[in-house]
Amino acid sequence: MTKEQVKQLFSSITIWRRGDERAPHKPLLLLLALAKVQHQTQWISYQEVKDRLGQLLLEFGPPRPTSAIDPFLRLPNDNLWKLSVDSPPFRESFLLQNEVAGGFTDEIYSLLAGDPSLLKELAEALLYQHFPESVHEDILNAVGLKLEFSPETPRDLSQASRASRDPNFRQRVLVAYEYSCAICGFNVKLGTVPVALDAAHIKWHQFGGPDVESNGLALCSLHHKLFDRGAFALSYSDGDYIMKVAQQAYGTSGFDEWLLRFHDQAIRRPQSPAYNPDSSFTQWHWREVFREPSRYTSA
Repeated sequence: MTKEQVKQLFSSITIWRRGDERAPHKPLLLLLALAKVQHQTQWISYQEVKDRLGQLLLEFGPPRPTSAIDPFLRLPNDNLWKLSVDSPPFRESFLLQNEVAGGFTDEIYSLLAGDPSLLKELAEALLYQHFPESVHEDILNAVGLKLEFSPETPRDLSQASRASRDPNFRQRVLVAYEYSCAICGFNVKLGTVPVALDAAHIKWHQFGGPDVESNGLALCSLHHKLFDRGAFALSYSDGDYIMKVAQQAYGTSGFDEWLLRFHDQAIRRPQSPAYNPDSSFTQWHWREVFREPSRYTSA
């Protein structure tokens, strides 16, 4: 098997689809397995998958019940994964009692173990295909992958399927919000260049979110990450978009200043109503990213 064949297998894994719902189970499991390879280990037990993938899905998956058993048992159908027993029953009790493990096939494991650059390319491609860039480092840390992260790495293993992005999206969104964070108003510049101010996609590019102003928010780097992690979302009310903080979000230092003080407050309006967030995009974010429920409305 060649490197190109391995890349093709990774880029063509079967992902569960229903509309534009998120299903990052297999990508997260593959990232866990790549971390194992980096530590010269081919196998990962279902017990570890249940514990670690379960936690990863809570942190980076959609805010609805999920299961670790499906990707563990179904990855062999993608021809890059195998189990330590043949055709185990689809029962968690069997997997646990018999200490069933999974891992890359021998051929793929040998290629990955002997080529750190290939492992790195595959890991970064999985991140770019399924998650916004603001959470990539968080995911790498959570799975235990040590990479010298390179934003210049191609976003997709398949040239044919690489989705083009509008290079002017960031500039247009920052102009729409007059170079200020839509939540806190942060607008620091170094000379003439805005610093730590991003154009965030409301509906992620990976799930069909377009590069248009109505799918963008100017956010400081902190609020961008909080938004992409689901710590807050937007709710439409009486002509304004209102920031709603998740009940799961809490803290003792910075929480009040950077989140709670903005709860139930209208975000800053863009300079033209044509740039207002589109409700279809904010609803997707609420459904697929926000760690609902939100905190109670202030009296």
